Amino acid sequence: MTDQSRSEFEAVSFGKRVANSQTFTVLFKEGMALVEETASYLDGPGRRESKALDRNGALAYATESMRLTTRLMQIASWLLLHRAVNEGEMSLAQANTEKRKVKLSAGDQADAEILGMLPEDLRQLIGRSLGLQERVRRLDLAIHSEPGGGEGENPVERQLGVLRAAFERDR
Repeated sequence: MTDQSRSEFEAVSFGKRVANSQTFTVLFKEGMALVEETASYLDGPGRRESKALDRNGALAYATESMRLTTRLMQIASWLLLHRAVNEGEMSLAQANTEKRKVKLSAGDQADAEILGMLPEDLRQLIGRSLGLQERVRRLDLAIHSEPGGGEGENPVERQLGVLRAAFERDR
């Protein structure tokens, strides 16, 4: 098979296209807005609400607000890396190397009893951040999955999985 005919059958990297799409732009804006909204809440109304909590509630508030800010900073780092790729400031390979420093894992999450001690606004921010994190994780999978996959893997099935991951909506 010639190089030209082989390239006709190579898998398409939908992830790279998704990274430059409206999907990413919307996700970026939403992520950065959530970072700002959370900072504003924690510095203002959240601080006042935390002072009204009992000792256990205050401890839960401190723990969960730290988890929230850590999660959002990781998401913001990922979004900024990929915006740099979109703007030509770095290659996708460079971003892939740098993103290893970013932790998008679900990590520890509070149980319902702990969440019940928190002010409603903080619970809402936590829920939204978890949803955003999941969407970023799906997009990360789509962007950084290698087209072609492993030996014996069905490339069509793999691409369909990447598409599902990239465009799946929160229900």
